[in-house]
Amino acid sequence: MEITEVRITLRDEDKLKAFANVTFDQEFVIRGLKIINGTNGYFVSMPSRKRADGTHQDIAHPINNQMRQKIETAVIAAYEQELKAAAAGRPSPPDDHGEDH
Repeated sequence: MEITEVRITLRDEDKLKAFANVTFDQEFVIRGLKIINGTNGYFVSMPSRKRADGTHQDIAHPINNQMRQKIETAVIAAYEQELKAAAAGRPSPPDDHGEDH
C-alpha cells in the first residue's frame, strides 16, 4: 500500500498546526489526521471521535509501527512543504479537513 497523495490544511493554533488527508493507492482516503506540536516535536494524531466518557477512540489507525512511521514521515514532509509554500505566498487549496462528502 503506497501513499499517493497528502493534502495539508494549515492551522495557526498553539498545538494544532494542521489537518491532513492521506490517500492510499489513489483509491482510499483517510481524512482528519492532525499535526500536533508536542513536547518532543511534531507528531501525527489519527482521526478520532470522543466517547461518552470523554476519552477518544481512533476511527482509523495503522496496525503496525512500520505503517505508522510511513504515514507520519509523509505527512510531516508535506506539512513542511506547505509551510514553505505559505511563506512564499502561494495560496492553499480549499479547506477540507474531515467533513463528510
